[in-house]
Amino acid sequence: MGDAGRLAGRHHEYDCLLTASAVIGLEVGDWGTRGSTGTESLADTRASEHATCIGAAPGLTMFRPILISTIAWAACALVGAGSAFAQPSARRPNVLLIMADDLSDDIGTFGHPQVRTPNLDRLAARGVRFTRAYAQFPLCSPSRVSMLSGLRPDTTGVHDLQTDFRTIHPDLVTLPQMFRRAGYVSARVGKIYHYGNPGQIGTPGLDDPASWDHTVNPRGIDKDEEPMLTNFTPQRQGFGSALAYYASPAPDEAHTDGKVASETIALLEQHRDRPFFLAAGFYRPHCPFIAPAKYFSLYPLEDVRLPPPIPRPADVPSPAWFTNPPHWGLDQQQQRLTLRAYYASISFLDANVGRVLDALERLGLADNTIVVFVSDHGYHLGDRGQWMKQTLFERSTRAPLIIAGPGVAARGAASPRIVEFLDIYPTLAALARLTPPAGLHGRSLGPLLADPQAPWDHPAVSQVRRGAVPQTFMGYTIRTGRWRYTEWDGGARGTELYDAEADPDELRNLAADPAHRATVTDLQRRLRQMIADGVRRH
Repeated sequence: MGDAGRLAGRHHEYDCLLTASAVIGLEVGDWGTRGSTGTESLADTRASEHATCIGAAPGLTMFRPILISTIAWAACALVGAGSAFAQPSARRPNVLLIMADDLSDDIGTFGHPQVRTPNLDRLAARGVRFTRAYAQFPLCSPSRVSMLSGLRPDTTGVHDLQTDFRTIHPDLVTLPQMFRRAGYVSARVGKIYHYGNPGQIGTPGLDDPASWDHTVNPRGIDKDEEPMLTNFTPQRQGFGSALAYYASPAPDEAHTDGKVASETIALLEQHRDRPFFLAAGFYRPHCPFIAPAKYFSLYPLEDVRLPPPIPRPADVPSPAWFTNPPHWGLDQQQQRLTLRAYYASISFLDANVGRVLDALERLGLADNTIVVFVSDHGYHLGDRGQWMKQTLFERSTRAPLIIAGPGVAARGAASPRIVEFLDIYPTLAALARLTPPAGLHGRSLGPLLADPQAPWDHPAVSQVRRGAVPQTFMGYTIRTGRWRYTEWDGGARGTELYDAEADPDELRNLAADPAHRATVTDLQRRLRQMIADGVRRH
């Protein structure tokens, strides 16, 4: 039998085994190997593929191969007889989820005049980029859990960096878990669920084992280079919340993000003949800003421009601010050095994304792989004295989102519609023709993938928490096509209203203006209804 015949036979056995698994209620992970759960390197070991021959799957007890083989034989007989029980179908689309950490929309394809991201630009050229996509909570873990569960943070119960959502929702079906249950190989490299960056690099952190067949936790030379950092904010706790940088002499592949790319490519090679859901979680441009020196050279310091200095308006509630005092005391030269390091980290991220995209094309997978590129939230870069995330302003809540691949008709287009990261889960379910769990809070972006200008009247809601436990309170914001309305502690600690058309930088708070009383009333009603829905549903 030739290679093509053997490959067809393996696919037939695999489809039959999926049918058998459905009959007896097994997940694919019950009959396949679980794969790496630590720091084992797939790129180094080139671990063998899951066994797909019926009855040959490792990790099973003695009787289960016989049981599965028998049921699979019966299922295959039904398929061969043309039974409606299971019909052969075209190869299902793969999914490649690429996540950045703390990436603002300061990238080329989103209009930044200086930051160089040629690989993200070419991904956007074959997909739809969403220029107004919003995180539900501009902090790593709450945002990622919300995105991967399809539920608002008040439903998941995750408002911090320590809570494991499984302690609250043990039976929740996550986005990768939905694909895994549908027979996909589900694998993760790097940071998808939260763990501390850089403190927990090389560990699983708050990972969710039920989501994956394979996991790889890379650790690169950047961890060893931390003593060389220039840290402008030593008063802040740890490098994970510091404005610190280092231009590394080490090559790309030696860094953690370089290893994420290498391990992702290894998994693509390993599972190229099976449907896969592969999540590649990069660590840049999260601080500390460590990247190979060549990326710093792309941004001569004299060319780096700081945002204009703008004093804080007196009518903005104090909980609105995260960076206190403004800039954490950095002078303009320190701000410029920090901004250059952030840009260098973005270009380094882009180079590694490009390696993965090149592998997709080399392996002949690009045409049948849905690619989603997204950050976990936005990022302040000195505007109004703010840095990092954890505000409810535009720069913190908005982040890049690009979707490309099969099912995306409007290639190379931008959609200005307001969308939420909650929409990613139902969108991928629809593109892969899978049925998602009931009660998701988002909606499929399918209409906008066909026509980015299609009618779409769905606002975005984001939230952050202020105060120390147990004296905490929430801030919530609703973003429509024109307005942003924010209230702190139910309005008791202040409200904000910004006209995004007339005031895109959100410099004039109109909440107390009598001329906009009706707008405030309407947005307050809509926001509170969505908050209530986010608490009640699921």
